Amino acid sequence: MQADDREFARPAQPPDTASLTEMREASGECTACHLYKRATQTVFGEGPKSAAIMLVGEQPGDYEDVAGKPFVGPAGKIMDQALEEAGIDRKEVYVTNAVKHFKWESRGKRRIHKKPNSREIAACRPWLEAELRIVKPKLVVAMGATAAQTIFGPSFRVTRERGKVLSSKLAPRVLATVHPSSLLRQPDEASREREYKHFVSDLRAALRAAEE
Repeated sequence: MQADDREFARPAQPPDTASLTEMREASGECTACHLYKRATQTVFGEGPKSAAIMLVGEQPGDYEDVAGKPFVGPAGKIMDQALEEAGIDRKEVYVTNAVKHFKWESRGKRRIHKKPNSREIAACRPWLEAELRIVKPKLVVAMGATAAQTIFGPSFRVTRERGKVLSSKLAPRVLATVHPSSLLRQPDEASREREYKHFVSDLRAALRAAEE
């Protein structure tokens, strides 16, 4: 029995399959942590099984929770634009999140994103491991602190290691960068433009590394 039925987390148990379709269907039934109770649906990864690059974000947002697809909201649009500028076709990459359910809190009528905690991330990690096992990307791009710390551990700092191709137990080659939503939070147009260019530069580095 759970000590507290409202908040619980245990490792997810993905099926032993090499099919992304079967994995996605199984994830739709996931109740490994309490986040499923308030989310509309599981938002699993999307993209070809043969993708050379896997992009990993934090968690679905409000738009993604409703649509059931990753990166379709404002952050997704800016990511798509940056991918295009970097010479990467979104249809050829696999896009997913470290956590597959939307964690939120109410603010008036709006559902505001709430950062997942370490227990929720750990509960969802087997799904990411399964995606990595099936897709076997040449390179993983960890976007933002949650994704990077899921892959490298809690002491990892994107600010220190950004843009470098590193190795981890979860994936042999990983490049960490910012989450595209951080570009939307910049205080002014000049900062936004500077950070956007830096993000595109990181994606270009990812493409070069994936082609090596």
